[in-house]
Amino acid sequence: MSQNESQSKPLDPALLKEIEDAKKTWEESVLNPLLERYGVRREEFTRSGGEHVQGVYYPGEKGDNLSDYMENIGFPGSYPYTRGVQPTMYRGRYWTMRQYAGFGTARQSNERYHYLMKQGTKGLSVAFDLPTQMGYDSDSPRARGEVGKVGVAIDSIADMEILFDKIPLDKVSTSMTINATASILLAFYIAVAESQGVSSKQLRGTIQNDVLKEYIARGTYIYPPKQSMRVITDIFAFCQQDVPKWNTVSISGYHIREAGSTAAQEVGFTLANGVAYVESAIKAGLDVDDFAPRLSFFFNVHNNFLEEVAKFRAARRLWARLMKERFHAKSPKSMLLRFHSQTAGSTLTAQQPQVNIVRVALQALASVMGGTQSLHTNGWDEALSLPTEDAARLALRTQQVIAYESGVADVVDPLGGSYAIEQLTDEIEASAMDYIRQIDELGGSAEAIERGFQQGEIQEAAYQAQLAIERKSQIIVGVNEFQSQSAPPQGLLKIDEAIEQDQVSRLREFKASRAMDEVQSALAALETAAKGSDNLMPHILHAVKSKVTLGEVSDALRGVFGEYVESVVF
Repeated sequence: MSQNESQSKPLDPALLKEIEDAKKTWEESVLNPLLERYGVRREEFTRSGGEHVQGVYYPGEKGDNLSDYMENIGFPGSYPYTRGVQPTMYRGRYWTMRQYAGFGTARQSNERYHYLMKQGTKGLSVAFDLPTQMGYDSDSPRARGEVGKVGVAIDSIADMEILFDKIPLDKVSTSMTINATASILLAFYIAVAESQGVSSKQLRGTIQNDVLKEYIARGTYIYPPKQSMRVITDIFAFCQQDVPKWNTVSISGYHIREAGSTAAQEVGFTLANGVAYVESAIKAGLDVDDFAPRLSFFFNVHNNFLEEVAKFRAARRLWARLMKERFHAKSPKSMLLRFHSQTAGSTLTAQQPQVNIVRVALQALASVMGGTQSLHTNGWDEALSLPTEDAARLALRTQQVIAYESGVADVVDPLGGSYAIEQLTDEIEASAMDYIRQIDELGGSAEAIERGFQQGEIQEAAYQAQLAIERKSQIIVGVNEFQSQSAPPQGLLKIDEAIEQDQVSRLREFKASRAMDEVQSALAALETAAKGSDNLMPHILHAVKSKVTLGEVSDALRGVFGEYVESVVF
């Protein structure tokens, strides 16, 4: 049968009526109530010639594949959420445009945040230096040479106060890329907010708090997995009562992809970690519909445009099915995979670095067309240094051009219904689910990590990707083809070595000014709680308000929990 004959074949009238009835029900029960409450960004969406642009496109009399439309695709804002978590998506409001920033001292980072906010950034994303991520104060011998280098150094509540100086914490959404020490940074943030007169119940934002992927791909862990999971579930329970608008974990595939995974591995391993967090919280006595709506995800965006769009759609659908079928969640909010995305740092090249502008724009567009809730775009110079102000502004402008000029935000799930996209979505979902089954058979994510399963799979994928580059079956512009000689760019951001001395000096002054009886009392209470079963968050919050430092809190927990030593995987 020819393609034209296939397309002209009459469709089942009963099936068409089923789709039309489902569409009408969706509009009446889901779309119209949202429109009545929030409206849309503007009254009319049009193309260049003034032609009307629909909000959502559906299979119709000229469509096909209707038989599985309701089961696998459905409508935006409705199960299985393949087409997006909101009925109107960006017609209602744009995604949150974040710029990930943090370097040097808290004062320097505060100045960058104010700059980005003036440029139109809608949410702050904080990068922390390695000592902060690993639970060491800046005066620790383990911190030497790393203070302020890849993020901001935060040792105490005093640093956190400077970091958010003159930034009203009831008006911004703050994302903190922090894992092993997430509980401490969240406590700092709550304490600073309270000093501003802002209740913890008003705070909006996210802590990454995803330590499982640290064992898999990144390495900034402190405690063994079991003890780390306890801290995470304590945060879930604490925030449910005291910080209800906060996203308590951002389950991250970003670093899994940066380590060399495939798109399907990124989805499979990330969602398997999500399953582990849900199981741990339920085991701790929490009801799935009480904590699951505050779970969020963080994904990478690579260069294969169609694959990346399909990846996001597959992840959304698979998570909805897992929550409904495996955990029997009843609230639709528990089934939503809400995600932040960031363009891929590993794809940026030091060769011909301005070509990275093109890569970032392509990746950002894929993220938007895949339905992201917030997005960070990398600076073109990040293969060489932390981004300059000019590079950060251009990265933000990239998002703004996509939002305000491209027209792709005027249509919900604009690539939905494409033969390629729907097939890729199905394939990625099936492959990711296969990884989840394998991890289940090994006893879950933590046990699989101990056996090196995820690490081994990623290592093999990274090896094959490198072979493809060396054999030129995968072309990287400027690296293995289309090479040219050019002078290195000027004006890159350099971190002054004197920053470490200044940070250490201020930390020592802070420590010297404390009432040590309060410090020792707070640490003793924290250690007692760690040895028992009390929720750790109230004790950590009390400690930081008593001027206990990040390193001191971490050391107290190290003394009780011990430290994790990685098993080498070949």
